[in-house]
Amino acid sequence: MTDSESPAPMRIVVAEDETIIRLDIVETLTGQGYEVVGEADNGQRAIELVEELSPDVVLMDISMPIMDGLSATRSISERSLAPVVILTAFSQRDLIEQATQAGAMSYIVKPFSETDLVPAIELARARFEQLVTLEAEVSDLETRFETRKLVDRAKTLLQQRLEITEPEAFRWIQKTSMDRRLTMKEVAQTVIDQLGNPSP
Repeated sequence: MTDSESPAPMRIVVAEDETIIRLDIVETLTGQGYEVVGEADNGQRAIELVEELSPDVVLMDISMPIMDGLSATRSISERSLAPVVILTAFSQRDLIEQATQAGAMSYIVKPFSETDLVPAIELARARFEQLVTLEAEVSDLETRFETRKLVDRAKTLLQQRLEITEPEAFRWIQKTSMDRRLTMKEVAQTVIDQLGNPSP
């Protein structure tokens, strides 16, 4: 395999107001083969960098000055600019639900290790690609949200039944929708009807 065939490294923006932690994250990411294209010490700057650089993934701390990470994540996610991985301290675990509602695709609890970082980034990227695919299929916002919920539930059921990963479950739904000329929402609903347990 020649260098020209190697995939381009994933481009990442890191938003963390504590300089030492940010430098440590950048060093870890670079060591894993990622390319850090921008660094921010507040949420507002993070948004500006994402708009300017169009990164593949954003690592976003929750507690930052000027604009916090949740607000910045919401702004980035509402416009589908990039997938966001939230960095949260162990004491802030109650904020994870808020981060998910703001549009974060995955999260890491600090202090974290190298082995935590890569899966969270890859998961966020995969989920974001799924979301973009769904958005292309459904233009209406309300229907899109409903479709996303159905697809998420169907993915979980497929993961359990077929013992496959989340991205594989999504690809199964996507392929089935194309093969059968159905929407992903229709496929997801069928999966839920066939595999889902009735609610108690």
